[in-house]
Amino acid sequence: MGTAEDAPQLIDRVRVLADAGDLPDVVLTDVRMPPTGTDDGIRAAITLRQRYENLPVVVLSQYVADAYVQELLDDGRGGVGYLLKDRIGKVPSFLRSVETVADGGVVVDPEVVRHLTGDRAAVTPLTRLTERKYTVLTHMAEGASNTDIARLLHLSDASVAKHVGNVFMKLDLPPEDTNRRVRAVLTYLREKRS
Repeated sequence: MGTAEDAPQLIDRVRVLADAGDLPDVVLTDVRMPPTGTDDGIRAAITLRQRYENLPVVVLSQYVADAYVQELLDDGRGGVGYLLKDRIGKVPSFLRSVETVADGGVVVDPEVVRHLTGDRAAVTPLTRLTERKYTVLTHMAEGASNTDIARLLHLSDASVAKHVGNVFMKLDLPPEDTNRRVRAVLTYLREKRS
């Protein structure tokens, strides 16, 4: 029914549709949206759930947004989903999840469930990485540059840059941190020692 470029526009778009008596079947949003690129999307989802009791919402994320995910799920109503992006690549499964939420069900990524139930031993920063991202981080820890990693893994420089960026996101290292590569390697080394 429509798209939104940022969180305020998302809220406004749903309001206009609701005022016309045409509430969306489901709202699909990312945790990180403009204007700040931080948690605007999930805050918009919570606002929409508070304003429109029967509005199904699916939130996509690269990570578990501790500050808000519990609030999103705790309202006791169905029609809510929280999925990690690296698990939505299988389109039929993703579409089933969206349909479940649209029908009033609840769909929560298994890693989110483990995180929320306190099974943190099973979920460490490194367990968030796919095998490829873990391999890229291993080479980073060995001192390899992106060009070296591209050569070692037979990838393009652009692919390696994307993998490195995803490693940073999975390890919750924000773009404004100028030492992300060092912090990523330190995380790797700390977990390898323990």
